Amino acid sequence: PQRFREAREHFKRRADDLSSEQAATEFRDLSIAASFRSAQLLLDVVDAVIDTSGPERLGLTRRPPSHEAHHRTRPGQVELWQPFTPEFDEDEEEGEESWITVRARQYADALAARVRNLVDEAPDLPSTGRALTPGDILVLVRSRGELASLIVARLFSAGVPVAGVDRLHLHEPLAVQDLLAAMKFAVQPNDDLNLACLLVSPLIGLDQEQLRSLAFGRKGKLWRELRQRATEDPQFQGAHGALAELLRIADFTTPSLFLETILSGPMQGRRKLYSRLGMAARDAIDELMNSALEFERTETASLDRFLAWFSRGTVDVQRDPGRPGNEVRVMTVHGAKGLEAPVVVLADATADPARLGRTPITLDFEIGDSAGVAPLLRPKKEERLGPFEGRIAEQEKRDLEEHWRLLYVALTRAADRLVVAGVAPKPKKDGSEARPADCWHMAVERALVSIEAEPADHGKWGTGLVYGAMPQSRRSRARQSGASTQIELPNWTLTAAPTETRPPRPLAPSAIAVDDETAPPPSEGMRAAALRGTLIHQLLERLPAVAPEERAAVAERWLQQSAGLADAAAGRRIVDEVCAIISNPAFSAVFGPDSLAEAPFAATLPDGRVIAGTVDRLLVESDRIAVIDFKTGRVPATDDEIPAAHRAQMRAYADALRVIFPGRSVGMTLLYTAGPKLVSLTS
Repeated sequence: PQRFREAREHFKRRADDLSSEQAATEFRDLSIAASFRSAQLLLDVVDAVIDTSGPERLGLTRRPPSHEAHHRTRPGQVELWQPFTPEFDEDEEEGEESWITVRARQYADALAARVRNLVDEAPDLPSTGRALTPGDILVLVRSRGELASLIVARLFSAGVPVAGVDRLHLHEPLAVQDLLAAMKFAVQPNDDLNLACLLVSPLIGLDQEQLRSLAFGRKGKLWRELRQRATEDPQFQGAHGALAELLRIADFTTPSLFLETILSGPMQGRRKLYSRLGMAARDAIDELMNSALEFERTETASLDRFLAWFSRGTVDVQRDPGRPGNEVRVMTVHGAKGLEAPVVVLADATADPARLGRTPITLDFEIGDSAGVAPLLRPKKEERLGPFEGRIAEQEKRDLEEHWRLLYVALTRAADRLVVAGVAPKPKKDGSEARPADCWHMAVERALVSIEAEPADHGKWGTGLVYGAMPQSRRSRARQSGASTQIELPNWTLTAAPTETRPPRPLAPSAIAVDDETAPPPSEGMRAAALRGTLIHQLLERLPAVAPEERAAVAERWLQQSAGLADAAAGRRIVDEVCAIISNPAFSAVFGPDSLAEAPFAATLPDGRVIAGTVDRLLVESDRIAVIDFKTGRVPATDDEIPAAHRAQMRAYADALRVIFPGRSVGMTLLYTAGPKLVSLTS
């Protein structure tokens, strides 16, 4: 804000100094008080917060103009829920979430239940003209931490579709940890702790009692115990079979293929992870797969190397918070800048701003007149002296101003309904106010009291405040009038969709007929003939583009240097035969500059078959099509001895080319390179 004010004053002075002839336009200090998002009642609360807290708290030098809503007559509502006071239960200190306070756990449970009720009530939304859905709710927190993740988990447990937090570290999601545990097991199956975690993950699915019966009192490694018990106890056979398959493929697959085998193969890992963790796991799983693919582009693709590479770095997954979706979004206020939602829940308004961020260990001091700075260690509170005391106080003042500006952002994200809530801090021993003096909850409470908001009973949350009112939902009106809320389904929703016609799988011409031609075991002479045919085939692909006078020299050089043919006499015979074929006047056009080598094609025949393949040589003219296919097998003595598979293949070529080039004749030729022998076929 200070830099913005300095820049504004700078440009104002520049505009005042210019003469009227030089000035392109006058300098105007414009207001941005108009809102096209929020209802006027919500904006009245924003103005009241600024008035009761003071504009200087936001770093402003004067009070900004009052906000004006574009939709002035649209209903709106602001609710202030009393800080949630949990019912303490000492037993809840234990369990899988023992590192999170009971206070936070019970608050997240209660908040998820309120959101669940709100979704079930489905009130009408003035901004959209329809009933509320989960995608209309935005839950905001001051900082990204345990509370945000806990709210996501509780919403999922309550059956509310939730998109998850807006940003996460890729090492943290449970889905990623489960997949990495499977990879670690494949690398080191004797890691008992890792295997135990994998066994109770959604991928394997054992419960804690089954794990205890397997692991407690065992004589050796957990994997050996599982192998032995699988032969005796059916409940462990599935787990052993799945893990044995992971070990089988570990040495022969890349990290990405290993992960995809778990996710989409017989283990059905993606379905299991989604079922246990919800669709919020989708982004983390996809990003882990992207990391594996990125690793394989630059490193040796092995599982142990990938695990070492992945453990050395940190990858942040940033969801697109503005993408459409029918899920509750949970994000920080800072991440919500520029976004909006019909209903916004400010979930941790009772947080103390002095404890939200990590205190930096250094302070930056400018070095003389240069642009450089020197980081100096931050002294303890009891050791602060000048100039540290002034610099720290200045930084704390800027942080507090940013804290209040973030409140402004949070209050202006809602279009119809704003809820301000938080968990009650532990009461002080002297009975004084436990909420921090600079928390958002107290600021909003002062503002609502100043504009005479009405008390409201919020159930187990106690008596709070409410300003404004929302229209009654369609469901509530239907219940009061006794009308049935059952929806009549149209007949088409109960009718099975017709079978969608799909073209058949493309058929390669070479696979149309079964090549059942008998052949004896290859002799030394037959192997030499096959090699000779292959070399002729390759030269027929390469030489047509070479000038006629250079073909022989180029072919001999290629046979010696690239093909590795040591027999010069045999090479000259091959070259003579290939050059004779290419220069044959009957086929000069097919091997000419207007012809195509290795030409791909695809066509759907009138009978519905799809033919796709590649012809060795293709000539397209205005009135005819000529196609040559090279064969390196046994040369037929007569045309009648041409294999049926070869004839069927050429007929498929011709049928497809007639569809692609209607009205043109198609000439078909087989070139048996072992002869060489050219055979023209008729349709």
